[in-house]
Amino acid sequence: RVEDAWIRSIRPGRAGGEPPMGLLLDRSGMHYDPSHPSDLETLLATDPLDQGHDIARARLCIDRLRALQLSKYNTHDPDLAPPAPGYVLVIDQVRGDASLTHGGREGPLPADRLFREMLFTALEEHPGARILIRSHPETLGGQRPGYFTADLARDRIAFVDGPHAPWALLEGAIAVYTVSSQMGFEAILAGHRPRVFGLPFYAGWGLSDDHEPLPRRRRTLTRAQLFAGAMLRYPLWYDPLRDRLCACEEVIDQMEARLRAFRQDRGGHVATGMRAWKRGPMQGFFGRDKAVRFVSDPNRAPATAQAGGRTLLGWASAVPDGFTGLRVEDGFLRSRGLGAALVPPLSLCVDDLGIYYDPTRESRLERLIAAPLPPGGADRARHLRETILQTGVTKYNLTGGDAGAAVAALRAARPGAPVILVPGQVEDDASIRLGAGAVRTNRALLEAARAAHPEAILLFKPHPDVEAGLRIGAVPDAATLADLVLDGVGADAALSWVDRVWTMTSGLGFEALMRGLPVTCLGAPFYAGWGLTDDRGPVPERRRAVLPRPDLDRLVHAALIAYPRYRDPVTGVPCPPELAVARLASGATGRAPVRLRLLAKLQGVFAGYAHLWR
Repeated sequence: RVEDAWIRSIRPGRAGGEPPMGLLLDRSGMHYDPSHPSDLETLLATDPLDQGHDIARARLCIDRLRALQLSKYNTHDPDLAPPAPGYVLVIDQVRGDASLTHGGREGPLPADRLFREMLFTALEEHPGARILIRSHPETLGGQRPGYFTADLARDRIAFVDGPHAPWALLEGAIAVYTVSSQMGFEAILAGHRPRVFGLPFYAGWGLSDDHEPLPRRRRTLTRAQLFAGAMLRYPLWYDPLRDRLCACEEVIDQMEARLRAFRQDRGGHVATGMRAWKRGPMQGFFGRDKAVRFVSDPNRAPATAQAGGRTLLGWASAVPDGFTGLRVEDGFLRSRGLGAALVPPLSLCVDDLGIYYDPTRESRLERLIAAPLPPGGADRARHLRETILQTGVTKYNLTGGDAGAAVAALRAARPGAPVILVPGQVEDDASIRLGAGAVRTNRALLEAARAAHPEAILLFKPHPDVEAGLRIGAVPDAATLADLVLDGVGADAALSWVDRVWTMTSGLGFEALMRGLPVTCLGAPFYAGWGLTDDRGPVPERRRAVLPRPDLDRLVHAALIAYPRYRDPVTGVPCPPELAVARLASGATGRAPVRLRLLAKLQGVFAGYAHLWR
């Protein structure tokens, strides 16, 4: 027997939802049929469920589900303010559901009467309290009717209006009543002891007040044990992006990525400041539910967005001062190839406050760095960073010349001399214009590094966009200022040869921090000012005031997990950063359309006119 797992999708299946993220396969029965034990009931009754690792996993997963407001269906709006707390929550279900035919004991007492009895009991046991009826998502969506009808809304009884998150409703409830809804299980996970009028899988284990106990269920479980059995051991979880079975934690990661995109994009977008070649990738990122509308004139775009009830998007470096929409920019794990070469990104940053490279105003990334980590955030960031180091993934993932032998020769000739990497930048880049200090050119950066470390071995790595002739920032006499110029060398290789990094605002400084290298900043990149770098630039005081000081895990979590959005280049759907790293490492990032590849080749010839397509 087969049934959808407890975390299914964003929309219900009848509302056009995606295929389920997991299945429940039961050889003995089914979890909602108490007429005889299912595999799940046998598991809960007989398995010790006391392995420390599984219990720790269960507790962490519960915390993550609550933090993400994740449920079986997920069309709810987590930003919608819940009703004032202090109510009794009564959970409705759809008519004819199998859990009511079996788990509701429709034989001894028809389901209509059972739901009425539940409502009257709630009224009697909580005199004077508000009674809120929560309808099933399919009832709210018009797909299937429930058992409670609108005529009940009188006196103390009201229906919950709007797409409230189940976890938020449970937070404000003083009591929870259910027949057999999965939300009763979530109520247990949220710390409630629900009144249960049916015989769902979670009843009878000492965690609920059961209207009709099932004598054969005699064991007392903890919440973590119930979760470990029902969520970690019983389902078969599926990763549709890798086409393989997976753990519950990976489903949570995948749903987090999907939910972020769904919640941000469900109302649709109007985009401005997007060159023609960027519109395809933008449509892929932001237009899955409603196609993005592009408006070239940034002065007309706000009115167009407002008229259509849409969110305004703008490419961060192309929007005017005073822009009030969401700013978009490439993420820190971008692609296998350059943006200036028109290679589409697989990560984008979306910022509702500023943008990460502009220290003159607070960005959403700054707030995320300053905020406490979510449940499991430190371990997840650490594992992601370890994977990045093992695979050698960087922002652009370029490979080229090998200067390892030349660096080794310099070290041998000057034993004890520190080797310092000086990464070049695009000198008219927005991060230089907005975030650099007194040093604003690559030549000046080399001179500053040499002045501070006259004995050091300096390695200058030109920016790949500059090397390709697509942007400005060349240093013709770099060989006289540095001991070695790393032409065509990838970032991962360059970082493996050095002892520290000197930079203005380069993202390569962040990649150096992830590899445990000390970094000196002459500007104010997003990773400066938190106590992790040697800061010699105009770092905002607001960063220095954050306590406790962020560690590297907080920085990595904010910059690579919480801040960017990722799109799987193979399936085209939102994905977690772990999958993005795997795709970048394997090279499975797809190819740019033929027209973009042709245009990229022409850029070298017409580099002076590149502003027309970037």
